[in-house]
Amino acid sequence: MADIGEVAEPQRLTVSRAIVDEVVVVTVTGEVDHDTAGPLRRALIPADGAVGPRTVVDLGGVTFLDSSGINVLIAAHQAHGAPGWLRLADVRQPVLRTLQLVGIDTLIACYPTPRHALNA
Repeated sequence: MADIGEVAEPQRLTVSRAIVDEVVVVTVTGEVDHDTAGPLRRALIPADGAVGPRTVVDLGGVTFLDSSGINVLIAAHQAHGAPGWLRLADVRQPVLRTLQLVGIDTLIACYPTPRHALNA
């Protein structure tokens, strides 16, 4: 796994990016809300527009996700476009319930672990 950078919002959110098997893996820990969504957006949609064609977002450490986080995920999904993809992994039950309520789980595939998402 090659580390390709880290973005952090002290004490509330940590977002790191790495390359695994030529796929960008973004690991997120903490709460994703209006105040912390910026680092996640920058990790999934870099300012230079260079979005990797394939990204797995490991949400195993996310304890809360509001509409700001949902908007980031939708924008990232759209930025990846075909033939690329964005996949979510290890989504905890409270966050998964939020994604299900708004239908994101039907737009962006969810997998039990990052390894499952990488191998799907």
